[in-house]
Amino acid sequence: MESRQTILSENKAYWTDRASGYSEVNQVELETDQRKKWSDCLHGEIVQHFPGIAAAQLRVLEIGTGPGFFAILLCELGYDVTAIDLTPAMLDEAKKNAGDMADSIRFMEMNAEALDFEDASFDVVISRNLTWNLPHPDAAYAEWARVLRPGGLLLNFDANWYAYLFDEKAQAAYDQDRINSAEQGVWDQNVGENFDVMEDIARRVPLSSIRRPAWDLTQLHGLGLHARADEQIWQQVWSEEEKLNFSSTPLFLVSAIKG
Repeated sequence: MESRQTILSENKAYWTDRASGYSEVNQVELETDQRKKWSDCLHGEIVQHFPGIAAAQLRVLEIGTGPGFFAILLCELGYDVTAIDLTPAMLDEAKKNAGDMADSIRFMEMNAEALDFEDASFDVVISRNLTWNLPHPDAAYAEWARVLRPGGLLLNFDANWYAYLFDEKAQAAYDQDRINSAEQGVWDQNVGENFDVMEDIARRVPLSSIRRPAWDLTQLHGLGLHARADEQIWQQVWSEEEKLNFSSTPLFLVSAIKG
């Protein structure tokens, strides 16, 4: 069996190469109405769970911050933010994107599957577009639950990103997304250099071939969390371009509460 370290090393190398380009995606989000859409979404989910509690009193951990989009929004909202990523190049981009806010966010290099935090350290754990990419997502969820305080909230935004590698219907839908994006003249984020490298990794990680979010709910329930899924969250937070790019792989939200 392929070692966890092999996949993690390949992931780190891939995202190091993509750090600058992926940062451009986050910069577009920061410069458009995506900033407010996502800010309202994150704040709404947290406030609903912690009514009447000031943002500054809540410790939030973002896992897989990449170029820092969520960390920046959460800091703007007044939360106490720690943001981790496996890739130093991503953290460098995140600090640049955060600008004057960089000193207010604790950016740390860390493995999502093996956190260097004590039990019950955070009120909120948040991630976006990460779990699909992990060699042992079950271990990651166990770690995320471990560092949550009792009554804490987990928010994970993700999708069945590489299902097309294992399913003919998904492949046809994915191909149609590429055609639609080209015909409409929008920036297709799934076209560019080194996507074959990530496809090779995606073939070897477990979640590419597993239908989600059902899997996530099973894992979280097994860890003793009360979990639910919102499979329409993409309608709320995606731009029209994203809806065109990724209609075959709609974003879902898995939220869970630690009892």
